[in-house]
Amino acid sequence: MLPIWEQCIIRGVRVIARSTLNGFVRNRVEGKLQKVVKGHLEAWYFETAKATWKNPTDLEKQYSSASIVSAERVVFDIKGNDYRLITAINYHYQVLLIIWIGTHKEYDQIDARRQYDKQRYRDPSN
Repeated sequence: MLPIWEQCIIRGVRVIARSTLNGFVRNRVEGKLQKVVKGHLEAWYFETAKATWKNPTDLEKQYSSASIVSAERVVFDIKGNDYRLITAINYHYQVLLIIWIGTHKEYDQIDARRQYDKQRYRDPSN
């Protein structure tokens, strides 16, 4: 439980990092799909940033299609399940870390409980 003065500060979930979503769209999504995918990710981001989930049950009320992988890992379906977004959530501190994002086909090749690749979304020309 947070002290009363800190409770009024928290307005929603802090998503780390929005730049990961932007990097994914810019560097890994086909040009003609970028605007649509970015729109879906932006919608997810703004909905999530307003959320105040206390536990996985609260999250599932808002996102019934989300998969709870472990106590902290959650997989979200993006753009009608064309893309999967793996996150780690600390419900107590209202912080969500983006772990991985990719196509559903790519997702089928990984273990969502262990995946983490921070280099994946960087510009390959740098």
